[in-house]
Amino acid sequence: MNKTVSFHTLGCKVNQYETEAMAELFKNAGYTVADFDDLCDVYVINTCTVTGTGDKKSRQMIRRAKSINPDAVIAVAGCYSQVAPDEIAAMGVDVILGSKDKSKIVKLVEDAYAGKQTNAVSDIMKSRKFEDMQVSSFSDKTRAFVKIEDGCNSFCTYCIIPYARGPVRSRDLKDILNEVKTLADNGFSEVVLTGIHIASYGLDIKDKDTNLGDIIKAIHEIDGIRRIRLGSIEPRILTEDFVEMLSRSPKLCNHFHISVQSGCDETLARMNRKYNTDEFRTVVKNIRKYIPDSAITTDIMVGFPGETNEEFEKSVEFLKEICFAESHVFAYSNRRGTKADKFPNQVKRSIKNERSSIMAKAADECKQKFLESFIGKQLEVLAEREIENGIYEGHTSNYIKVHFKSDTDISKNFVNVKIDKIEKDYVTGILC
Repeated sequence: MNKTVSFHTLGCKVNQYETEAMAELFKNAGYTVADFDDLCDVYVINTCTVTGTGDKKSRQMIRRAKSINPDAVIAVAGCYSQVAPDEIAAMGVDVILGSKDKSKIVKLVEDAYAGKQTNAVSDIMKSRKFEDMQVSSFSDKTRAFVKIEDGCNSFCTYCIIPYARGPVRSRDLKDILNEVKTLADNGFSEVVLTGIHIASYGLDIKDKDTNLGDIIKAIHEIDGIRRIRLGSIEPRILTEDFVEMLSRSPKLCNHFHISVQSGCDETLARMNRKYNTDEFRTVVKNIRKYIPDSAITTDIMVGFPGETNEEFEKSVEFLKEICFAESHVFAYSNRRGTKADKFPNQVKRSIKNERSSIMAKAADECKQKFLESFIGKQLEVLAEREIENGIYEGHTSNYIKVHFKSDTDISKNFVNVKIDKIEKDYVTGILC
């Protein structure tokens, strides 16, 4: 009798990619992938630890899996289990994996059936080799994530991820291209290049002058791929020469998610970010110069230790000045093991909440301005799914969510839509 396995993924696109890779390993071993709420033989929770909320949700999903089927094998992987394996073990989990060795998960689960519990978490800071896991398809998706690197060397003072993911490890270019070709053959026309710090791709490759631009150029030549989308990227790589090169790549989506984190130089310095606001302005200026109609989206934090009212106001004004197409606003979360956790002048939760509301309001106003600039324009949309009878949802190259009506099934097709109205978090249009 075939065994069933289900997955729950928390956190970033890298985790989503790795879950798909683990799912393929189970499928190849004869397992059937089911929904997480189903009665399954195996539950895999791929965890996140960026914030305390990620830790909490990870623990909740472990308890939920146990309540659904107390006799199931529970396997936990990812960043939270990497930094807190003892906490995971105390919950009675059968298999504990951190940020590597996910390719061994099927064997470890089979060992658990034989009564062998495994804690496979090791020192991630000693890792120097990219763990290659192949993905040939994505469930219920029209775009495919392609993981090109792992790890981060930046060590921002607030961030636990370098300790959870280890140093930069770049994937071999041939393996990246083989995966993209397979995805294209399987009907995916848009790929998203993702990693923990994709701007650092190639830093660890000795005797080779390889960077993110080389990947983009190579994927550009693959038949069947019509869009190349970048995951979150740091501003340092976006020099004028690099942006000008990107402008000569018509398949590259005009969407740049660049985490600013703060619009105040004093705060950025305490965060150990490697740029200031003037440098960030220059990056934005060059993108808008060479790649028109680009959506520049961001993450911005409030309530970082020592953030005064004046610093917060500078950050709000900077957000308004850049007028990001979309901003993920979040409050600083203390992470044990980071430098900022020990910083003086920690900001009260009530102040963080107040600042979050102010910043979110400013972000929404900027988003509205960005969307308004496309009213009456005709944009190419990748139709992703039918959300109700005859109404389809898709995204433009610059990642505007669009709803439109079609009398025929156009899922997974590129169509032209004339934008006519703004709703809360999407626009509507008329199929041309």
